[in-house]
Amino acid sequence: MLYLVATPIGNLNDITLRALDILRSVDIVASEDTRKTGMLLKHFDIQKPQMAFHEHNEQRAGERIEEMLKQGQSVAVVTDAGTPGISDPGFTLVRRAIQAQLDFTMIPGPTAFVMALVLSGLPVHSFTFRGFPPRKVVGRRKFFEVDRDAPHTLIYYESPYRLDGFLADALAVFGDRPAALANDLTKMFEKVERGTLSTLLASLPPQTKLKGEYIVVIEGMTRGKDARAIPEEEP
Repeated sequence: MLYLVATPIGNLNDITLRALDILRSVDIVASEDTRKTGMLLKHFDIQKPQMAFHEHNEQRAGERIEEMLKQGQSVAVVTDAGTPGISDPGFTLVRRAIQAQLDFTMIPGPTAFVMALVLSGLPVHSFTFRGFPPRKVVGRRKFFEVDRDAPHTLIYYESPYRLDGFLADALAVFGDRPAALANDLTKMFEKVERGTLSTLLASLPPQTKLKGEYIVVIEGMTRGKDARAIPEEEP
C-alpha cells in the first residue's frame, strides 16, 4: 500500500494518531527532506529507513517506489509539512499508482491554505486555491488576470522574498480588495493580518524581517462592486 501522509505545518502536536500508526507500520518513508522528516520521526520515537522523494528526483524515485509496491512493500510519502500533493511532490506518484493499478490512500491532516482561509474572515463557501504564482512580474500579472472576475475567494502561497511584489501586482490587477496575510500558522508566533491589499502592502516590514512561507487570501469579485484594477499612473 502507498500512503500519502499529511504532517504538521508547525506544531508537532497536530499530527494525527493514524499518521503515527502508519509511519510506524510501513517498510520505508519517502521524504521530501530526509533531514526534516528524520527530526519528526525521532520526536515520536519512530525508526524507519528513508528515501528522498522531491521535485528534482520525482521520476527516478517514483519508479523505485512503484517497484517496491509491486514487491509487496508499503511506503509512506511525506513532505516538509502539510499534505503531499498540495504545492509539494505527490501528484505524479498518485498518477503512477493509478496507471499501475496499485493500492494507495491518504492519511489526512493539516493543510495551511484551509486554516488561512478560515482565519481570514473572508467568504469560505466557495474558494479557489492557486498555489505559488510565477516569480516574474509579467507572468504573475497574467496569472492573476485569469481570476480577476472570479467570485470565489482566492488563495495563494508566496515566498517572503517576493511578497511585496506579489501584493503590488495583486493590487494592480484586482484593485484594492479585502485580503489577509497568514504566516507561521500553528507556531508560537502565528500571525494573520487583515485589511485591504494596499494597507497590507504598506504595513509590510523590511524584506529582511520576513520569514517563512506566506498564505495570501483575497476576496473574490462581488456583485455590484467595481472590480477593475487600479489604473496605471500617467508617466
